[in-house]
Amino acid sequence: MLAVHGLEVVYDDVVLVLRGVSLEVPTGAIVALLGANGAGKTTLLRAITGLLDVHRGRITKGEVLLDGDRIHGRDAPAIVRRGVAQVMEGRRVFAEMTVDENLRAGGFTRNRMQNREAYDRVMDLFPKLAERRDSTAGYLSGGEQQMVAMGRAMMASPKLLLLDEPSLGLAPRIVEQIRDIIVTLNEQGTTVLLVEQNANMALSIATHGTVLETGKVVKEGPAADLLGDEDIQEFYLGISGGDGAQRRSFRDVKSYRRRKRWGA
Repeated sequence: MLAVHGLEVVYDDVVLVLRGVSLEVPTGAIVALLGANGAGKTTLLRAITGLLDVHRGRITKGEVLLDGDRIHGRDAPAIVRRGVAQVMEGRRVFAEMTVDENLRAGGFTRNRMQNREAYDRVMDLFPKLAERRDSTAGYLSGGEQQMVAMGRAMMASPKLLLLDEPSLGLAPRIVEQIRDIIVTLNEQGTTVLLVEQNANMALSIATHGTVLETGKVVKEGPAADLLGDEDIQEFYLGISGGDGAQRRSFRDVKSYRRRKRWGA
């Protein structure tokens, strides 16, 4: 469904953030995109959804394809109409609007009948929002705001949903709920690109994973293989060999293990 080929992105015509990134998201899949802060994950999502201009960024090389058609260079509303929706990091709800108003704002590209169907679906997915529909979104808990943000994106009935750190700052119990909702959305036919630092959660539900570091893809493969990878376990899951050595990056972990194997 989504294919990114050799993508380079520059901010302010100076800072090169993505350095030849390639990524594929098959129809019906959940693909996890992992990486530390500053790796370029959010920049990649902005490039896909047409939001780079807002942040003084631009694509200097490469392409973004949706169902084989080029979408890079199109504006964000056109990309939403093509079936792509993004839930941004930090939730970004309209704080002074009610839950109901937030949700209906997400359906601006759809007609009245489509919005009614999407609204009923969102209420089935998020029963808590049905209880809070008249509440001001800014006064909700973090978990409830995340549900509003995801529900608002689903009002556009996207075929591809981009989630940017949906578990950030949430209690473990709420993270489990969000994880289950992502799985349900996928089972109902929505393809998902999931950006997460919670590698355990992301890889446990994904079919495929990609690791970004300093704007480059440094590892990719089936999610189950990445979850069992020693480098992933040490750098992202905190499972180490007990030597106490401190490495600053995913590449440091790989380099350290390579030296250790050869007795260096």
